[in-house]
Amino acid sequence: MEFIDYYKILGLSKSAGADEIKKAYRKLARKFHPDLNPDDAEAQRRFQEINEAHEVLSDPEKRKKYDKYGKDWKHAEAYEQAGTGAGGGFSGFGRGQGAEGFEDFSEGFGGSGFSEFFEHLFGGSYAGSRGGGGGGVRFKGQDLKATVQLSLRDAYTSHKRTLDVNGKKIRITVHEGVEDGQTIKIKGYGQPGMNGGPPGDLYLTFQVLPDSHFRRVGKHLYKDIPINLYTAVLGGEITVDTLDSKVKLKVKPGTQNGAKVKLKGKGFPAYKGKGEPGDLYLTYNVSIPSSLTEKEKALFEELANINKKA
Repeated sequence: MEFIDYYKILGLSKSAGADEIKKAYRKLARKFHPDLNPDDAEAQRRFQEINEAHEVLSDPEKRKKYDKYGKDWKHAEAYEQAGTGAGGGFSGFGRGQGAEGFEDFSEGFGGSGFSEFFEHLFGGSYAGSRGGGGGGVRFKGQDLKATVQLSLRDAYTSHKRTLDVNGKKIRITVHEGVEDGQTIKIKGYGQPGMNGGPPGDLYLTFQVLPDSHFRRVGKHLYKDIPINLYTAVLGGEITVDTLDSKVKLKVKPGTQNGAKVKLKGKGFPAYKGKGEPGDLYLTYNVSIPSSLTEKEKALFEELANINKKA
């Protein structure tokens, strides 16, 4: 079983912190996401490797086991329990040796994915269980992690979505108000268990993509609204698009550039509708005309003269 260097996959050193791991994962996941690389088998393979590396390195306990046992990290508890039962038989594999120090005992992997040394620890009862008989030791399947990309409008309303995970079609409900980076667990949709063990779980992390018109901060939305100079000076009525409707607003005469208006309840809904929705904050950007007709110039000059006399 080939050793996979999760640090190398994410382009990190072994001293990388949690924030570095998260940042590297998100950057690479975007680059190799299947939606952005259709029919690219290599990109899909890299995406799976990136998810696997992130699953291990982002979990402190799994990372600790990986650093110590290398490719056998999933079976660390079994190794340690067996070592304890044999009077500390693992004392020679100290923490200082790390994953590389354990490699010499892991070269005899068969089709089951376990080393001969591991089978030796559990004796014939384990070996017999590989063929479907005997008690043996059951192991829960590996958890899976996946990223689901959503537009801001997708995250605004509840909707159904079908995902393809390990060849299985999964129908999920994406609830309104879901946050960027929010993770949910779907029990039993990870890798199959070993030797009759339960399957792992699936962890879905939602990535809400930036929107060209709205900026989201928590449950509030922010939007810039251009208005012309004449409306800003004289006042008037404008129509503003929100995420779910159109709203008519009255602009007060003498509105300054950068003035703000709050539309209560027109922001983002609370997750699953549990709580009050946020607000929409509008910022007026007054547009100064760049080209004037001769008549317009004359009128502005007249206004300037009036202002001087005043």
